[in-house]
Amino acid sequence: MIIVIVPFCVLLAIILIKKIPYIGGNITAGLLITGFLSLLMGGIYSPLEWLKAWISGIDRIAWVMALTVFGSIYAETQVKMGTMNTVINVFRGLFGHSPKGLIICILLALIVAGSLLGDAAAASTVIGVLCIKSLAEMGLNPEQIAATIVMGASIGSIMPPVTQAIFLSSSLVGVDPEPVTQIGYITVGITAIICCLYAAYCFIKIKSLPEELMPKETVGEILKKNWPVLVPLTVLVVVILLRLALKIDLITMAFGPILTFLVNIPILKGLTNLIVATIIVVTIISFCYPVVREDAAGVIKRGLKNVKNSIFVQSSAGLMLGAFYTAGQIEAVQNFAMGLNEHLLKIGGSIALALIGMLTGSQSTAQNSIFSFFGPALVKMGLDPVHVAVAGSHIAASGQGMPPADLTTFVVCGLVGGILGTKVDPLKAMIYNLPMCLCLLILGFLFLYI
Repeated sequence: MIIVIVPFCVLLAIILIKKIPYIGGNITAGLLITGFLSLLMGGIYSPLEWLKAWISGIDRIAWVMALTVFGSIYAETQVKMGTMNTVINVFRGLFGHSPKGLIICILLALIVAGSLLGDAAAASTVIGVLCIKSLAEMGLNPEQIAATIVMGASIGSIMPPVTQAIFLSSSLVGVDPEPVTQIGYITVGITAIICCLYAAYCFIKIKSLPEELMPKETVGEILKKNWPVLVPLTVLVVVILLRLALKIDLITMAFGPILTFLVNIPILKGLTNLIVATIIVVTIISFCYPVVREDAAGVIKRGLKNVKNSIFVQSSAGLMLGAFYTAGQIEAVQNFAMGLNEHLLKIGGSIALALIGMLTGSQSTAQNSIFSFFGPALVKMGLDPVHVAVAGSHIAASGQGMPPADLTTFVVCGLVGGILGTKVDPLKAMIYNLPMCLCLLILGFLFLYI
């Protein structure tokens, strides 16, 4: 186990000890150094073998990287078209006639935005900034405003169809993400309902809305005026629902030969993931709109810029993951796990996964550093890989949102403080977010015993 413990401790030290010169707190550097160290400790000294391991690791998560890139470009097209403004106005028309209804409408709009963007910080920026003054006028304090925005955006970022947490956990245990996402709709949906009720009954104190917050148009009027911008979103939803509910796969029907060709090409086979392929199709549809097409270069540039750091981290994680498999770390952990008490492994691994999420403020870091060992070990023990993937994604996401280092909360608190001209305590906002985090933690842990 020494070949596992040393690289793991080095990774945690680099990530958590920010005072280390040059590399302290740098996740990318930590993953790269850990990968190379794992290869050396596994007795692999050939640079050619290192390159093969790196390619192998990236190949394992290629569809996650493809989803990150194309999901971000798709998100930029929707922002450009005004899709999210239309969505929030529709929800306001449906639910926004009372204070409780309006805060639920804001949460639902943030959840939809997060599920389409796949990123809590992006959803908070795109939609949350539109809601800050409305929430303030309903009597919420700055920390409650920040918590409301973070809860909605964070729940949405885990909700399929664009959900890096679920896709990454599926990739790390080598399972088809389709059944995992199906469960994700249910578990994240339960979390969304609980958080909507929590915000409505714990944050709202006023009895009626100020006149300026009352919806000015009916849902019918909003849709009549803005329905064209909802076409790509509708296509995305319909394609996914047909595949989930009726097992009708329109993407494979339309592009089967192309997918068959790409599936045998390393790394490029990430494009054959059906959710990635669907996102690409609706992105192409979005570029048919003049407002998007006229700024095509800008949309693509902004989309790529938004995920540049994420792709660097994922590429570095590819090296580490490939090294773990090539140099024997995964096998060593699996063999060690077989000698452990089942409950000890489940409880200890879950605590470690959530703790790294708490300390780094990053679900993907927690998954790459802990779940790359923890997940395969659970599968080796005989647990259902689908349930393991659900647990890994939910527990890591729960840790990300807990104090003291949730990055999304720091971003949102900055936005709230800037718009309202006041100080916002991020730690207090994270404490307000705990019901969401605990819900995800409990649901994830339950799947280790189902």
